[in-house]
Amino acid sequence: MATLDLGRLGVCMSCRKACLILLVVVFSAIAFAQVSHSEQVQIAPPVIRAIEPPAHDATVADLEQQADSLRADKLYLDALDYYRAALSKKQNDARLLNKIGITELMMQRYHEAQKSFERAVRADHDFADAYNNLGVILYESKRWNAAIKQYEKAIAKDSSSASFYSNLGAALFSKREFERAVAAYQKALEMDPDVFGRTSRNGVQAQLPSPEDRARYDYTVAKLYAKMGLPEQSLEYLRKAKEDGYRDLKNVYKDVEFAELRKNPRFTELMALKTPVIAN
Repeated sequence: MATLDLGRLGVCMSCRKACLILLVVVFSAIAFAQVSHSEQVQIAPPVIRAIEPPAHDATVADLEQQADSLRADKLYLDALDYYRAALSKKQNDARLLNKIGITELMMQRYHEAQKSFERAVRADHDFADAYNNLGVILYESKRWNAAIKQYEKAIAKDSSSASFYSNLGAALFSKREFERAVAAYQKALEMDPDVFGRTSRNGVQAQLPSPEDRARYDYTVAKLYAKMGLPEQSLEYLRKAKEDGYRDLKNVYKDVEFAELRKNPRFTELMALKTPVIAN
């Protein structure tokens, strides 16, 4: 390797030192760049269970109860261990299979959850919850028609659940079948006025194809609440519709469902607000 003789070039001693220091800094930086990795990947340590494994002599009821508690505490891996231990003692039990599917869904293991719900349906053809939960998996994968089919099966088995109608309405809304969606939502609200309060609005919105559809969803729900005489809920969804930039918001002044709400001073205040439209 060639060397650089600063003395032969007539460079003074102090300048030589300065040059040498500069060269050391440059070569050190080059060497560091060669070993520095800004996008390293490190293997995570294995997942550790939070509690002891299920006891071999535990009853099915005890195992299921412990699994329910673990799932509520979001200790999903441990919950699965206990549910599966219970299932080994009571094979092909639809309720246990359904709970396993729910736990897998919470872990975003959608393929495994679908298999568990399908097994639950095969184990008990009259188990409405399993049909509904299978519909949720299909809804998440945007398979609207398949989801609607499962929700309708759930309703055929048990027509007393507001959640089934709410889920059906969400799938229909995503297909832009607005009239059928409104009918399903109205049925859900008649059965349980708080059904939307326990349902993630973002979950529905994530599946809607456009910002306009999301705004229309808000307005539709506001109209349903107004029709049922629930002004607080109606005003809340009207606010969301306004923030989301619903194009036909002026219809609020002529739609008969809002006749009583228009007498409410808070309605006047809301409509007078210059609400900035949220970017979508």
